[in-house]
Amino acid sequence: MSGTGGYFPGALARLGRWLPAPLLSLHAVAGLELARRLKWLTPPPELDGRSFAITVQDLGLRSSFQVRDGAFRPCWDRAPCELELGARSADLLALMRAETDADTLFFQRRLRISGDTELGLIVKNWLDATPRPAWLQRLGAAR
Repeated sequence: MSGTGGYFPGALARLGRWLPAPLLSLHAVAGLELARRLKWLTPPPELDGRSFAITVQDLGLRSSFQVRDGAFRPCWDRAPCELELGARSADLLALMRAETDADTLFFQRRLRISGDTELGLIVKNWLDATPRPAWLQRLGAAR
């Protein structure tokens, strides 16, 4: 296993660089939008019109999206976003389940954050304050 933290072969980790950006973003945006519609995740008004990217480093996948009129929408190009987050899949899942927080991951150099600092703080505080659905907590306990 080369260069991916031992989780995936290097060829799989490079696959995301060859796929069209919208294709990579659609799966993440669909999940975010479903969570919004089920009232699990409501973006605050400060995020409206802003662009974000999440990179799953061990998979080589980068999903970019924006919040528009309170809904999540894919970005259709590979242009830089206002806020970029990157981590391995296991760390992103731990963050989603609230098993760890963004500050811990950041200071352990397991979460990469770049772009608009003020926007990053808004997103961090929003995610810290968002209650996790029961099924997500059970998923974390099943490991």
